[in-house]
Amino acid sequence: MNPPSGVLRTPDERFAELPGFPFAPHYTEALAGFEGLRVHYVDEGPRDATTTVLCLHGQPTWSYLYRKMIPVFTDAGHRVVAPDLLGFGRSDKPEDEGFYTFTRHREMLIAFVRALDLRNVTLVVQDWGGLLGLTLPRSLPGVIARLIIMNTAFGTGDVPLGQGFLDWRAFSNSRPDMDVPALMRRSTPSLSPEEAAAYGAPFPDARYKGGVRRFPNLVPAEPDADGAAISREARTWWSTSWSGPTFMAVGMLDPVLGPAVMKHVRKLIRGCPEPLELATAGHFVQEQGDVVARMALEAFAR
Repeated sequence: MNPPSGVLRTPDERFAELPGFPFAPHYTEALAGFEGLRVHYVDEGPRDATTTVLCLHGQPTWSYLYRKMIPVFTDAGHRVVAPDLLGFGRSDKPEDEGFYTFTRHREMLIAFVRALDLRNVTLVVQDWGGLLGLTLPRSLPGVIARLIIMNTAFGTGDVPLGQGFLDWRAFSNSRPDMDVPALMRRSTPSLSPEEAAAYGAPFPDARYKGGVRRFPNLVPAEPDADGAAISREARTWWSTSWSGPTFMAVGMLDPVLGPAVMKHVRKLIRGCPEPLELATAGHFVQEQGDVVARMALEAFAR
């Protein structure tokens, strides 16, 4: 089925032979409230596994970000599901930038979890994966059993946005045709040119980057901003009601959501232990994700 009018779909050939990413694509076009929009997800490991690991990416990345973590989880017998947000990865990309809102993407994730009937979930979040994902338990009671959290924050609108984020937002807004591979290589110099290019695969040209452009401007900056109220409720829930095990990993070289931010986030998550500090990791902690995944599984086993 072709995408609806005003919606772009990245050609499949853009995703051929991506390094380290042998995973077959899966799609749904029947999410409640998003009918006709095609959402892509990785779905690896046994469908009847006791534990499902739900990996949520941020901006400007996609499920490729989790390529080093997925095999560790599946080798442990878990099912791993990693969706691409609308506007990113192999999912459809509405051209109207007004489509991209905090609430709409949160509702998409809720519809996705319900459609796949995911249960006993280990929630893995970073960047916008956390801004959105940390609000999910309030609407999915009993679904989230464990948390793996990397460089992210709560978008509550009642805490001043840090200078690092303000600088990033200004940088992003000055580049409507963001060079995603170049951005990824600056953030993670260890990436090969081919890996960096894989991050840019979803975006043949600027028309496909509506989500990339909009997301930095969706972080709630005021108490009445879209998503702020539900994020404050989530902050309270994680502080007072969360009782599952948590594993935190921090990319220490992240200038936006680095050690200071994560120290604050840790205080807001009930029972969160001392984090794994990755001295050579930047914002995209998942580029050292095999280490994070192994240590998280060891910690949960204890």
